[in-house]
Amino acid sequence: MHAPGHSRARRWGLPLLGAALAVAAVLTVAVLRPWGAPDAAPVVAVAEGEAPAAASAPPAPLVVEEGARVLVFGDSWVYGSAANVPTLGFAYVLADRLGVETVVDGVRGSGYLKPGIDGPSYGERIAALDPALDPDLIIVEGSINDRRLYPDGYRDAVTAAWDALNARYPDADIVILGPAPQVLPVEDATRRIDADLSAFAAARGWWYISPIAEDWITEANYLDVIDTGPIGRDHPSTGGHAYLADRVAAAIERIEQQPAVVADAPREGDGADR
Repeated sequence: MHAPGHSRARRWGLPLLGAALAVAAVLTVAVLRPWGAPDAAPVVAVAEGEAPAAASAPPAPLVVEEGARVLVFGDSWVYGSAANVPTLGFAYVLADRLGVETVVDGVRGSGYLKPGIDGPSYGERIAALDPALDPDLIIVEGSINDRRLYPDGYRDAVTAAWDALNARYPDADIVILGPAPQVLPVEDATRRIDADLSAFAAARGWWYISPIAEDWITEANYLDVIDTGPIGRDHPSTGGHAYLADRVAAAIERIEQQPAVVADAPREGDGADR
């Protein structure tokens, strides 16, 4: 772990349409975008045979104070792979972008299901985190590394990891940063992981940032962001990491600007008493 730091101050649920007699299950996922404050608790649909995730209130407002401690947790992208030096990775650069202290915990090759090169899977790593760290904000990134093991056991692994993280740091705000594509077109399993994580986060009332839904990496900028050479091996280049830091910081700042949303609050035109 490293702790560089410093510099600045810190709807829609998709409705399910059903036919009257022959009901066809329509699988939809509410992608919670940082710039869109939901009007009501997100609706999460799941595939037939799966236990539905419990719906919750909209995400609470986020305030990241100057000098706040931010734990950035994830895989090789958090580690800083393919940057000239790992400390030029986006998780480190984010400190200056947001004016915070970042504590970086990235393990190459790891995911919720997959152990990494330098350490175990997300759940085991969370269990080993120092309780005294006491972060103000936690950003959990990834991971594309689960795409070959997905979907068996995926929901359980994510649930257990997030439960453990929330229990270890109950006072921290948590933002989930979904996987970003290392290749184009985006692999189907990566898209499905992104959709699942978005739904799981919405059910908890956590903010979710989707680099896939927001088109952070496209054919137009792919070679500027991703190092496809034998050393980079489809990881962000140094410039790519700087770009990702800018995108993450902008997403966090948009979340901070969202007004508080009160569940079941009267809407304009509704009667005050019912």
